[in-house]
Amino acid sequence: MVHDDDDDLDRTKIGVERFGGEAAKRDRPYLIVLAGPNVGEMFAIEGAESFVGRGMDASIRLQDDSISRKHARLVIADKDVRIEDLGSANGTLLNGQPVKTAALQDGDKIQLGATTILKFTYHDKLEVEFQQQMYDAALRDHLTKTFNKKQLLDRLAAELAFARRHQSLLALLMFDIDHFKKVNDTFGHLAGDHVLAKLASSVQAVLRAEELFARYGGEEFAIMCRGSSPAEAGVLAERIRTTVAQTSFVHEGRTIPVTVSVGVAGFPTFPATTPEELVGAVDQALYEAKRSGRNRVIMRK
Repeated sequence: MVHDDDDDLDRTKIGVERFGGEAAKRDRPYLIVLAGPNVGEMFAIEGAESFVGRGMDASIRLQDDSISRKHARLVIADKDVRIEDLGSANGTLLNGQPVKTAALQDGDKIQLGATTILKFTYHDKLEVEFQQQMYDAALRDHLTKTFNKKQLLDRLAAELAFARRHQSLLALLMFDIDHFKKVNDTFGHLAGDHVLAKLASSVQAVLRAEELFARYGGEEFAIMCRGSSPAEAGVLAERIRTTVAQTSFVHEGRTIPVTVSVGVAGFPTFPATTPEELVGAVDQALYEAKRSGRNRVIMRK
């Protein structure tokens, strides 16, 4: 049932007191994604006004094609948080009922578009940290702290759909460690783990916040670059290759030589229609980099 402004006064009062009273120093309003492409993510509601949608300028950006670019607005006023539908194509549902505008209460479920469901809640610092740990555990690789393969492919699907719809730029690069089996055989698997973790940390340091870095599997990594041309991704790939080659990998007093081979491809230069096609193109370039001598970057034409 949708909440009117005067419904459930006790619950509303609790929310107001948490947000506007002494507890406001600890508890803040958040949206948690319960279902949809961004499942598990947590967004703080900050400022007097914020926008939810799939557009690049949305304060809370959700990777769901059934959500409008500027789908809904969140307004903090008079110690309440209100949601307002902005004439979206597929509507905004609050606890299963369509709404134009309504005050939100702790625990409310908000559906945007066909698949995305959000939970509105107030959290203190410890709750936020716990939620973030749960999110990271589901989406990140334990050893390298990079995103995992599933998260990469999920985000790549959403970003490629966006790029195809707007004919915008999207690049993908993949690299793996040259002769990694030899590292494990010569120095041991603990040394191999050390190399993977330090390599990931070194590469992360040269990336922008909007570039998604993931461990694709084993010693293979991928980076998705939204808004980058293949040429720009190629510059990044060379920077990564150089960074790894110049990094000192030392385990138990033994220096381990490490280099990487990198493949690059980008849309729309390569007219991929699915994430699998783009990954396949990059994989071919990576294979060519390894076949032609390793420790180099190859661009997919």
